[in-house]
Amino acid sequence: QVQLVESGGGLVQPGGSLRLSCTVSGSISSISSMRWYRQAPGKQREWVATVTRSGGRYYADSVKGRFTISRDNAENTVDLQMSSLKPEDTAVYYCKVVALRNEYWGQGTQVTVSS
Repeated sequence: QVQLVESGGGLVQPGGSLRLSCTVSGSISSISSMRWYRQAPGKQREWVATVTRSGGRYYADSVKGRFTISRDNAENTVDLQMSSLKPEDTAVYYCKVVALRNEYWGQGTQVTVSS
């Protein structure tokens, strides 16, 4: 059984930093990309960042220059380093693994940016 578990969320002040981690358990073959999404109350889930199998990294305009996505394939993890956080970044953050035949979602971790 494949399971994705996010960790690292919490309360942080504006301008602060957090590092989110997503750990994958179980076997997933032919992974093409690992991604982060977020969903704020009353809003649709939005894509945040992607790291591909070949190492390419892509970011939403709203987080570009502030967030960094990285992966540790040997340990089956994908991280999201967030800096210069804004109240608008407050959301539940979800990791997603895209494979050839399936995609998998974590349960999410809450990030609250508030003074």
